[in-house]
Parts: sequence; C-alpha cells; structure tokens
Amino acid sequence: MTAGARPPATAADCGWHDRAGQAWSDFYAETDRELWPLGTLALARLAPRPGERVIDVGCGCGQTLLQLAGAVGPSGRVLGIDLSEVMLARAQARVAEAAAAPPVEIVCGDAASVPLTAGSFDAVFSRFGLMFFQHPAAAFRHLRAALAPGGRLAFVSWQTLERNPWLLIPLRAVQAALPDAPLPALLAPGASGPCSLAEPDHVTDLLGGAGFQDVRIEALTTQIQVGGAATIEQAMKYLVRIGPAARQLAESEPGRRPVGEAAMAQAIAPYASERGVWMEAAALIVTARA
Repeated sequence: MTAGARPPATAADCGWHDRAGQAWSDFYAETDRELWPLGTLALARLAPRPGERVIDVGCGCGQTLLQLAGAVGPSGRVLGIDLSEVMLARAQARVAEAAAAPPVEIVCGDAASVPLTAGSFDAVFSRFGLMFFQHPAAAFRHLRAALAPGGRLAFVSWQTLERNPWLLIPLRAVQAALPDAPLPALLAPGASGPCSLAEPDHVTDLLGGAGFQDVRIEALTTQIQVGGAATIEQAMKYLVRIGPAARQLAESEPGRRPVGEAAMAQAIAPYASERGVWMEAAALIVTARA
C-alpha cells in the first residue's frame, strides 16, 4: 500500500487537501452509512470477480476499497485514487486494520492524469467520485485507456440538485437566511461538482466520446439517511460540515452563520422520525464497457 506525493492544487480540487478533506475524514462513518446503499448497488452492477484488477476513483476514506478488495480476493488488485491526503490517511488506516491484508494500493493524485499502464485493469468503479473532474472528456479517455478490451465501468452520480431534496432543502434554507452569501463555486453552471454528471444524455455523450460502449444508465429515486443521523442534532453536525449548504455557510460572514444554521435545522425538521433523518435522493447508476 503506497501513497503518492500531493498533486498540485487546481480549481477542481480546491479544499480537498484541507477544510473539505478534513470534514469528509471526520465524518467518514456517517458518510458511509448514508451512501453505502447506493454504492453497493453500483458495485453489484460492476460485479467484480476474484483475481480482477480494479481502479476505485475518488476512493475517499476507504469503504469501497475494502468492498472491492473483498470481491477480488487475494489474487486480485485494487488501486484507490483520490485527491485528498487526509482522506487517504483514513483509508490507509482502515485497510491496515482489515482482518486479512487486502490487495490494495493507494495513490494521492488526480485520476484524470495519474499514470496508468494501458490495458492493465479489468474494471473502473466510483461512488460519487467522478463528478469533480475539471475536464471530464479527457478524464474518461484516460480511464478508458487503462482498461483491457471488454473492461467494465460502473459508477454512481447524483441527478440534478432539484431532484435531490436532501441537498436542495438545506441549501435553499441557508440561501434564504443569508441572501448575501455567494453561491458555492461548485454549483455554478458548467462547474465540476456534485451534479456535473446529472444528465443521462450528457453522460452518454461523454462515455461514447471516450470510447466506451454499451452505456446503460439507471435513474434511481430513493430515501437516504442524511449523515447517517438518528436525530436533527446529528444531521446538523454533518450538514454544516459537508455538502453545498456547508459551502454556502463557509462563504458567509462568521457572525451570521448561526442564522443560516437555525434556518437549516428548521427546514430539515419535518424529515426526522424515530427511524432517523431520511430525505429523498436521486442518483444515476451508470455502466459501460471498453
């Protein structure tokens, strides 16, 4: 298991090395509870097999690395790539603590440009990690080149912000309470961000242009447990650190942030129950072949 040198910062990864990366690392367990069901669906579509070589793009704090390693077994190989050193430190620790040492290598860098031997992998996977490519067409070509003939791609990405109330409702609450705070850059039109791979036609064109075939896109609407939270208080601890609403709060005047947080708590209160805090989410599960 190795970690590469920290890559140069770009517009696409701004924050992943410090504030944002630290937040995701601090709340890795909550994020895993929230995203595990969607990531597992995408993994089922990929169907990794023993002995296969798989790239995990945007592997973050390591849950999907461990899932993939368990699927490919000791004769396989999993290469995890992520921009955030702090998140990868968490991933390294989790891999090291695994009962049996899984076949995992970890590299800190941009999956759009990390050197990859052509045709050396059987599959590429990502759980909400591909949306942040600054130049997605080139990035998908790079990943396609790393796949052997017939190699598989499977990933899950968010649909539009409007179809994801779990993102939209907290954000709109903060915007209404703090109207002078600038829109987070990751939500600007055309920006790399959580909803940049939201439109099926756009995804199909990107993958086709990169040389992928048999592109299949499943639109899924479901309920997710926000931040894996059992209570409003737990959900708020998560939402003020992670997501578009957190970015909006970070751009506001520090003295005004409690106003935005109070508005957010009020907005999500109707979604709390004895089961936890559950809100509607919409994702795309995408598969293709090289």
